[in-house]
This record gives sequence, structure tokens and C-alpha cells, in this order.
Amino acid sequence: MTPTRKPLPIEVRGNANQPLGMSAAQFLRDYWQKRPLLIRNAFPDFQAPIEPNDLAGLACEEGALARLIIHDEKRDRWTVKNGPFAEAEFGKTPKRDWTLLVQDVDKWDADVAALLEHFTFLPSWRLDDIMISYAEDGGGVGAHVDQYDVFLLQGIGERHWAISDDPDAPLDFREDVELKQLKVFEPTHEWLLEPGDMLYLPPGVPHDGVAIGNCMTISVGMRAPSQAELTGDLADFLAERMPDELRYADPDLTPAKRAGEIDTAALNRLRQALPFAAALDRDLLSDWFGRFITRYRNAQVAAAPPKALTETAFDKALASGATLMRHPYARVAWVKGRNEATLYVSGQAYECPAALAERLSGERELSFDRTPSGPEKAVLLALLNDGQLAVRKARRR
Repeated sequence: MTPTRKPLPIEVRGNANQPLGMSAAQFLRDYWQKRPLLIRNAFPDFQAPIEPNDLAGLACEEGALARLIIHDEKRDRWTVKNGPFAEAEFGKTPKRDWTLLVQDVDKWDADVAALLEHFTFLPSWRLDDIMISYAEDGGGVGAHVDQYDVFLLQGIGERHWAISDDPDAPLDFREDVELKQLKVFEPTHEWLLEPGDMLYLPPGVPHDGVAIGNCMTISVGMRAPSQAELTGDLADFLAERMPDELRYADPDLTPAKRAGEIDTAALNRLRQALPFAAALDRDLLSDWFGRFITRYRNAQVAAAPPKALTETAFDKALASGATLMRHPYARVAWVKGRNEATLYVSGQAYECPAALAERLSGERELSFDRTPSGPEKAVLLALLNDGQLAVRKARRR
């Protein structure tokens, strides 16, 4: 029989030689971006490198990134104020339930920056900043998740931390709070941290910290750019270095079978023309290109009519012989899907029957022998009410 592996502990004890309670290699192998870890006594006899008054003074400096968060516990209302602050602002704070957060403190204070020497087992470019929070009794920011790794080192006083390592924990946010707080938070572990204790949390772990008395917490956060941020910056980087004469080209073009269709051959040419388009699946690539290629280069945007056209008015207009005119600046294309098509008009996407998408691409004025119904009517009404189509009344004889 294969021996059962002993579960990894969620709580260990550190010392002056091993602040992580283990070797850096073991921590990276077993915990980094995998599971939370509480390290008791990570920094023995720890003394905070900055005083609360100095932190408040920094929050008053021009250029400092600071927030003041006040919680009205009776009404469960949260107030967020952004710095820099006037000194008088701190005289207005309540006796409890408030927090001051100051980011990038390591850029302003050499003693705070010296803490980073304990994290040299990580690539230096992975470290983002040291944020420090000072809170009066009951202060916190509510239950939330971070999308980056963070080490939460207790500096002054005590803080009660609660986390959930439930992989199925709900991550919906409250809509009535400026902060990204969780609607539901059911902790699986709770601890009281004292100076020198440190809690490591990988990305996506729900957590909530509440000050017990006067409290300072030092957060060493990692830089973890989103895929959207990486992609956008890479695209800008490549665009700056590509000569203007390199363009979309189709020397293998054959006569179009259906007006306005972005076909498989066009998508394959895109994959050859763009450095990272090959990594995109067909649906994502075609959705981006459909929106992009139908946005007109001049900022002429169709205006919605002052009053939305109803189904009844639509039916009446077509029954009287009216036709539908395409906006002169509307560029139209479409992509065939498994069932219907996606129609692209001026950068917007609409679900649309393929036959109608082809008509809208090839004809600037549409007439109908019968009044459209179902999906056809739905997309035509949407286009009319977005200003991409207009009703042209029948000419009198």
C-alpha cells in the first residue's frame, strides 16, 4: 500500500534563522501560490520600523497613496476617503472602527524598505510594495480577496484574522460598498496575530482582518499583472516597433461567396499577420476582429433615436411599405456560428440569422415582402434603436 502523505500544516513557528518556519525552497514548493500559511514568531522581538504618527504624516504628503476607511458598524456603512490628507482630518476620526492605509511606504522610508531584505528568495521584480495599515479598535476593510500573493506581518498590537481555504467559497462582491467586499464570508480558520507573527496568503483566498485595540499591519505585496494588462502592454510595445507598411494582406483572395462574411481564410491570414493571434481560439479572434474592423476610423458614431421604436410601430411602418436604411457610417461584417451568426456593426455585436446578416452587409436599403418576426425582428429593432438603421417611409405616388 502507498503510505498516506501527512497533510501540510497551516501553522508553523519561525525563528531568526528561518522567518518562514522552513527553508525558502520548501516554502516555495509547498505553499507559494498553493495554500495559506501562518508563521508564528516569524520575526522574534519585532519592532515596527515606523511609528503611527509618522505614517499619518506620510499620508499627508503630496504624492503619497493613502486611504482612510471608516466603518459605521450600526448601519454597516463604509466611507472611503482618498489622500493626501490635511492633518486636521485625523482629528475628526471616530474613537474606533477606522483604518489608514498607505501604499509604497518602502519608497519613502529606508527602515521600512529594509524589510524587503527578508524576501530576497523571491525575484526582486516580483515584489510590488509595502503597504502599511494603522487601525483603531475594530478597524479593517471588510472581507475581501486579493489577486496577488501577500505577506501580512503584524507590527503593533493585535489583529484578528479570519480566512477561508474552501475552494468553493463564493466570491460575489457587495454592490453597496465602494470597497470590493465579499457578500458572503464563512471562515475556515481564525487567529489572533501579535507583533512578529506573519500570515502568508496566495491569490484568491478570502480573508478579513479586524484590529484589536490600536494595531499596525505591514503588507508585503507582490506584483501580479493581469493577462489583460500584459496583453495590452505587449500589443502597444509591438505596435510601436512595427513599420507602417506591414499590413493585413490577402494576395490569395478569391471572389466573395457571401457579402460581409469574415471567413476562415481571413482568420488564418490574421494569425499569420499578428504575432500572438495564433494562440487565440477562433471565437475569440473573430469576435475581436469583427468589432475592430467595423469601427470607422473617424469618430462618427450613430446616435440613437430620441424615442425607442416599439414593435407595434415597427410592424406598422413596414406594413405601409417603408424600407430600412443603413446609417452611412455603419460598417458591417459577420461571422458564421454553429447555429446563427454574429453580426458586427460599428464595433457592436448582435446575434443574427446568417441570411439577414448577409443582407445587411450587402444592401444599404432593405425592403421586406413580409414583416420580420422572431430573431430577425429582434436584431432589426436593436439596430434601429441603436441608430444603425433608420426607417424610410414609402414614397407617395
